[in-house]
Amino acid sequence: MKQLVIFGNTYQQDDTTRVLALLKYLRGRGLEVAVEHDYLQYLCNGAEHCDYASFHASEVPDADMALSLGGDGTFLTTAMWVARQGMPILGINLGHLGYLTAGRLDENSTTIDDVLAGNYRIEERSMLQASCDGVDIPHPWALNEIAILRHDTSSMLDMQTTLRGRELTTYRGDGLIVSTPTGSTAYNLSVGGPILEPTTSCLVISPISPHSLTSRPLVVRDDSQITVCTHSRADYYEVSIDGEVTLCPTGSTLTIGLAPYCARLVQRLSNNFASTLRQKLLWGTDQR
Repeated sequence: MKQLVIFGNTYQQDDTTRVLALLKYLRGRGLEVAVEHDYLQYLCNGAEHCDYASFHASEVPDADMALSLGGDGTFLTTAMWVARQGMPILGINLGHLGYLTAGRLDENSTTIDDVLAGNYRIEERSMLQASCDGVDIPHPWALNEIAILRHDTSSMLDMQTTLRGRELTTYRGDGLIVSTPTGSTAYNLSVGGPILEPTTSCLVISPISPHSLTSRPLVVRDDSQITVCTHSRADYYEVSIDGEVTLCPTGSTLTIGLAPYCARLVQRLSNNFASTLRQKLLWGTDQR
């Protein structure tokens, strides 16, 4: 490994010193390091010897790996910018849960050294893409989920849904989530959807506060094209793509399917689905 591109955010203000120490360490190991422009400006505010190369997120240079410094939100943003290039992403948690990350940035962590020594594997995770009638969606790709939500109204939405070209149902409620297996532990989980092993070949359709007791989360094949025509008393409804919101006009059709590429997540050899559930979601823990 010779080149790294680095993404981060400005929320973990207490971690600036540790991040700069990491950049210095990586450079000392002979790596070429380039930092996303806005993040570098934040890190270098008053710091000495902060002369790292920078790039704008819309023009990510070629590199061997992307390093995401932050929590799950930072990881999703990193995936949005680099997944199309097939670039592996290593997540280092500076936030709270860090479900998508491979390790933490602390004195006891060996994550960075393990990866530099080649002791890691890459997991390919499916992503979604969305399109909406007559609407330009700036970033239509999602690693976690695509959600239809209410906008400027407390009235429920009517969402006429088809699955692989066949009528499925009309969901009535506060919204609808289409989730990847990776995103099954995110918004999908909070509305009662199932947890899926992240490398399985399926998607989950989960209603948000459905107006019918028969509306339940549904697991479907991941090659399924899902279309949703949404009606509302408001002029628009919201489409949230991994937290990035676009407004679509009422009566328009949103089409959701697999993206033509996967996100490539760097995992330590010791990491696995079962241990992640236990350690990060306290799976099976007696919390009395």
